[in-house]
Parts: sequence; structure tokens; C-alpha cells
Amino acid sequence: MSAAPFVLTRIPSLKSPEAFRQHLAGLGLELPCDDALLAGAASPLTQPVRTEVNGRIPGNRWAIHPMEGWDATTDGKPTAEVHRRWQRFGESGAKLIWGGEAMAVRPDGRANPNQLILLPENREAIADLRRGLVAAHQAAFGTTDDLVVGFQLTHSGRFCRPNDKKRLEPRIAYRHPILDRKFQIDSDGPVLSDDEVRELIRDFIRAARVAHEAGADFVDIKHCHGYLLHEFLGAHTRPGPYGGSFENRTRILREIVEGIRADSNPIAIGVRLSAFDMVPFRPDPTRSQPGKLGPGIPEDYSAFLPYRFGFGMHPERPIEPDLTETFRFAELCGSLGVRLLNLSAGSPYYNPHLLRPAAYPPSDGYQPAHDPLIDVVRQIQAVRQVRSHAPRDLIVVGSGYTYLQEYLPHVAQAVVRAGWTDVVGMGRMVLSYPGILADATSGRPVVARGICRTFSECTTAPRNGLPSGCYPLDPFYVARPEAQVLKELKKAAR
Repeated sequence: MSAAPFVLTRIPSLKSPEAFRQHLAGLGLELPCDDALLAGAASPLTQPVRTEVNGRIPGNRWAIHPMEGWDATTDGKPTAEVHRRWQRFGESGAKLIWGGEAMAVRPDGRANPNQLILLPENREAIADLRRGLVAAHQAAFGTTDDLVVGFQLTHSGRFCRPNDKKRLEPRIAYRHPILDRKFQIDSDGPVLSDDEVRELIRDFIRAARVAHEAGADFVDIKHCHGYLLHEFLGAHTRPGPYGGSFENRTRILREIVEGIRADSNPIAIGVRLSAFDMVPFRPDPTRSQPGKLGPGIPEDYSAFLPYRFGFGMHPERPIEPDLTETFRFAELCGSLGVRLLNLSAGSPYYNPHLLRPAAYPPSDGYQPAHDPLIDVVRQIQAVRQVRSHAPRDLIVVGSGYTYLQEYLPHVAQAVVRAGWTDVVGMGRMVLSYPGILADATSGRPVVARGICRTFSECTTAPRNGLPSGCYPLDPFYVARPEAQVLKELKKAAR
């Protein structure tokens, strides 16, 4: 007999921090949440971090995660929509802008045909994009001396769609017995050779040079969310210099960092890392309903134990994190002179509940199998553990906060004060309410109507070939014709 579905307690129904804490306690979760929000210099969130990045010290403790819109030109340059999004990032008040959005290091590495590409011919257009963000921040806050802006460098690997939004053109680190079946890879053709890996490393080094010339304070060598360099961290079964041992699986990062320095490029370096992974999930077919997929359950992995197809996961129980190598990775970053480490989890393509806990999953996603706060706290606790092991001068950024909704500021203030993380990173929340923490730390009331309710239409839109944005709450997207297209798609699904 199928288990009865759990009854979700929605965050807006919890009318006080005390009620929120009681709900956490009822779930057996440990997460600090302050009663009162402090403003100005009294707030832990308004304190500068302790580490310089390209000669600047970020002036507060919140960051904007990379937020792609699937809306650049097909040759990788920003459009008016991209400029608007970056200007809103500047107006958010965050002093650490982590990448703005992912930029492919070469055209065939794009996750969609409308992704920015960090090539020399796009340098001035992307420099102008950064200038617009900085100008917006200057206008809103009066200074940019403590503003740090980085670019995220990526190759999408298994999830490349460089020419057609509906057609995968994958490049992979190794054959994966579950993901290959899920994404219809049936040969070794997509596996990069060692020579192709070395060429890719040169592409990252060249892109870092372009980033420096375009004014970026740092580059993020992206190792998260199932994209190519993250996949290499799980390449236990790959032979040769880029697979097998921890040393080999982290060789790409070391060679990119060494190459950037050999290029006499002074740019600072960060890494966004999926701190842990899990086996791919799927909707439970026994509990699906018309227009509504069942809750997420792990794919059957029993034939693949010990599980050697991921990073930061227990080899005998691969639905549990094991942060042993994650701690080693943080230590490696410190030894390489990496200045920033931004921690996420899993992949939006095969276990999205890990990194984007949501009450309302995207159109192709599964329903939550348990209260999403469990996934929020798992991430925050993982960051707490990594922070305790990482070098003190490494700036550690946490993720997973949007689902907290009304209590995002209360939890952010508490975890920074307690030293669980150096910086609180925000993603989806910024699309609907860029200034939530600027308001909370200035004594202004948080505006409930702007709070992201995790409707997931910012993901449903690109899953259906449309630009990403907050169609329910951002007036700019509410008025776009794509909003009606989304409504029709959801109606048809029902």
C-alpha cells in the first residue's frame, strides 16, 4: 500500500518566528531563527567580510547567485532583458554578485542557445553589462568601493543545448549507468578524451582573461549542478589523469588555476560547488495524478553499489551526503589561493529538491516527498560543517534560503551571527524581490507581496523554451506574452 502523502505546512501560515521555530522542532530540524531583525551597523548582515577580493572587501553578508534568463543573443551577447536583470542585481544591495549568470567558455558548452558566451568578441558587450550593474548599485547605495562582481565560467557538459532548446548535445566525463539511460546516451561518443579536456582547460583560461579585461573582480570555476566540471569530481570510474583518485578528479581545477596565473592574470578565483550529490530521482508513478506528477523517489541504484558515480555522497547509501571529500576540496581551494567557495547541492536536472526546495515544482518536476524545509536545513547544515573545516580566509557562501520566505531575513541574520556561513546567497528570491535583505537591514518592513513563493515558473518557462523570469510577481514578466503561454501550458497539463 502506498504511503499517505504528507500535509504541507505553508510558510505564510506560520505567523511568527516562534511559530516557525516550533514547526522546525516538530520536524526534528535544527535551524536558528531570530525574533527581531537588527538594522544598520547592529545587524550581522551589514558587516564586511574579512577577506579581500581583487583589492575589495565585500561590504555586507549577502550575495546574489548566478541567475540565467535564457535570453541573451544567439552569439552570446546581452539583450535588454539581461541588462534589466543585472541592474536589479545591482539594486539589491548585495555587495557580492556571484557571476550575474553562467557564461559559457565556448559556444558548444552552452546549456541553451541564448546563454552568454565569454569570448573576446563579446568582451565589450559584457563589460557594458557589468557597468550597468555597478551604476545601478551606485545610484541606489552611493558607493561601489565595497562591491565585488564576479563572472561564472561554465561548460554544461551532459546538459549542453547549444543549438536547439529541445535537443541535448552532451559532452560527458564518464558513462553513468542511470543518467545515460535517463538522457538517452548509448555510446562512448560524448565522453571527452584527455586531449579534449586539456583544450577545455585552455578555454577556461582564455575566458578568465576576457573576464579580467571586462572588469570582473573574480571568476567562478563552476563545479556544481551536474555540469561538466562537477561531473568530473564524480569520475571515479574514468581512467587516466582526470579520473579515479581525488587528486585526478580535481586536476582540472588545479590546471585551470595554474594556467590563469601563468597567463599573468591577477583576477581572483572562486568556485561554486555542489557540496554533495545524490542518485537521480524520478516521480513515483504509483502516486501520480492527472496533471500532477508523484513525489520524488530515488532511481533504483541497488545494482550499482558501491556507488561510484557522484561526489560528496555515501558509496553504500548514496541517498545520504558524505562530506569527507567536500572538506578536502575546501582545503584544496585554500591551498590554491581560491578566495571564495559558494556551496550548493545536487542538480536541477535529476534531483532538484536538493538545491531548490519548493512547494510548487516546475512543470516537469516531481512533488515534494516531505517538507521542503528538510532540504533547506540539509544544505545549511552542510555549509556549517564545511565552514568549520575550511581555511578561515576562504569566504564561504551558503545557498538554499529562498524557501524560508518570510523568515529568510531572520534565519540569515542568525546563521551569519553564529558563524555557520560567511555570506548568505540568494537566487530565485531576487527575481521577485531583489531588495528583501536591504529592506530587512534598514529597518523597513519586508513586503510580503514581493516574496518568492517557489511557484517555479522561473524554471517551468525555460523548460518550455521561454525566457526565465518571475511571471507571477514581477510586473515586467506578468505583462509579457509568455505569461499567457505559461498559463496555457499549465492548463493543458491539467
